[in-house]
Amino acid sequence: MVGLSAVLMTSALAFSLVKYAGAAYLIVLGLRALAERGGELSLGPARRVDPRLAFRQAVLAEVLNPKTALFFLAFLPQFVRPGQGSVPAQLVVLGLVFVGMSVVYTTLLALAAGQVAGWLARHRRIGRWQGRVVGAIYLGLGIRLALQER
Repeated sequence: MVGLSAVLMTSALAFSLVKYAGAAYLIVLGLRALAERGGELSLGPARRVDPRLAFRQAVLAEVLNPKTALFFLAFLPQFVRPGQGSVPAQLVVLGLVFVGMSVVYTTLLALAAGQVAGWLARHRRIGRWQGRVVGAIYLGLGIRLALQER
């Protein structure tokens, strides 16, 4: 809740820089995906990822996501009651509740992804459209982000 989020809330320039950098990155990813030649989908075996590396990547992605920071600054404080005890302790508890809910949500997403992977393995021809669909989604998200107001 502190650090980058505080800077983004107080500096329109910093917020715009992060926003436009994210939009440019999504647009580049979209153009790359559109440029790839699609063929039959082949799903390789899942590779094991070092847990420390995965954790660092997740933390970096969340720290650089301005919407996460703005969510914590805008949403959590309304549930803090100064007369009910320590404000920092209340914020920590609320943050931990959010993390717990996120763990459940992410676990459900991972389980669903496993099911989707099984379906994709049975329908390999979908790979011909994958680059186009993914590219269009990334381009749309990048353009939307670039045009979005604060």
